[in-house]
Amino acid sequence: MTTTNVKFLNKDKSTFFPVLRTRIEQYFQENAICKSGGSPMVGKAIFMLSLYLVPYILILTNLFPAWAMLILSGIMGIGIAGVGMSVMHDANHGSFSTSPWVNTLFSGSLYLLGGNVYNWKVQHNTLHHTYTNIDQLDSDITGKPFLRLCDQQRLQKMHRYQHIYAFLLYGLMTFSFLVKDFKQIGEFNRKSKSKLTKPFSSREILILLAGKLFYVVFVGVLPLALTDITFGQWALGFLLMNFVAGFVLSVIFQLAHIIEEVHSPIRNDQGNIENAWAIHQLESTANFAVSRPLSWFIGGLNYQIEHHLFPSIGHVHYPAIAPIVQATAQEFGLPYYQKTSLMDALGSHVNMLKNLGRPQAGQIVSAQRVVCVPQPVASSQEV
Repeated sequence: MTTTNVKFLNKDKSTFFPVLRTRIEQYFQENAICKSGGSPMVGKAIFMLSLYLVPYILILTNLFPAWAMLILSGIMGIGIAGVGMSVMHDANHGSFSTSPWVNTLFSGSLYLLGGNVYNWKVQHNTLHHTYTNIDQLDSDITGKPFLRLCDQQRLQKMHRYQHIYAFLLYGLMTFSFLVKDFKQIGEFNRKSKSKLTKPFSSREILILLAGKLFYVVFVGVLPLALTDITFGQWALGFLLMNFVAGFVLSVIFQLAHIIEEVHSPIRNDQGNIENAWAIHQLESTANFAVSRPLSWFIGGLNYQIEHHLFPSIGHVHYPAIAPIVQATAQEFGLPYYQKTSLMDALGSHVNMLKNLGRPQAGQIVSAQRVVCVPQPVASSQEV
């Protein structure tokens, strides 16, 4: 199906989201709380950036043996994941602070990770958050040549083993930053013709080029110029850093959307989704392991339902508003998918990869595509 301007049709005239939005507004008004992250976010940003930059500075001192520098590179990978989930993510959603310039400042931390702010906002804020789990529109599940992440994608023989090799590919996520952004300029410009995205301007392309040059100097040129490590040692550290970061980031995002309960909806003949947008988010998203320690490190991304419904609210508020969202969903007879533990969610993700890697009941396998007849999931867990 071609990528056209997709509409969400509230065919049942559901009032779920207006009611929920009013209740969330009342919560913030009654408690006199600002919706942004506020001061807790600043402290967290300092910690996460330090987790990335302090090991980097220690490496540049050239005071450590090669094996210690390798460990520091691994710590930098954890820092990259922390900055990506707990700092850059909120800032690019405008929920880090009430001040636009503060959001802009901390959104720029993405350049330290090798990414590009404009491209990320198009891919994540526009495509992923609007068209969650919709094939050919959600960049998080589309365009993965070795993975089949929804029923509408072509089934290939290698997908039978994707539950095994997927986690190796997850570790390559941040490596793709260096080339993926250039590739997506053309992709997003094509989609702009259908008004799904805005095209890249010359200014944004220049910013992208400057950002990539900065990252190459920052992560490659300076360590090689200021220390006595060999290119092979640097390459090993670079690989470890990015693999740790990519693995953590990919797994966390996958556990919210690629598990057994969630849906990958099919567009109708007109290319639209016959569902209200907010209900679509409930059906295509899940929470997992909603514990405060984990939530603190991963930027509240285990409260993915709340994040998708209210991305402009700082993640520090998700634990408080989650009961409101859950109660309202249950009141309207809507799903609220949640895995009780990280291992439970991980196991469900592996099962989903297995299911998507093999023909299922109701599927017809052709040379070009798997045609799926939707089946109810017997093992779904609604809480």
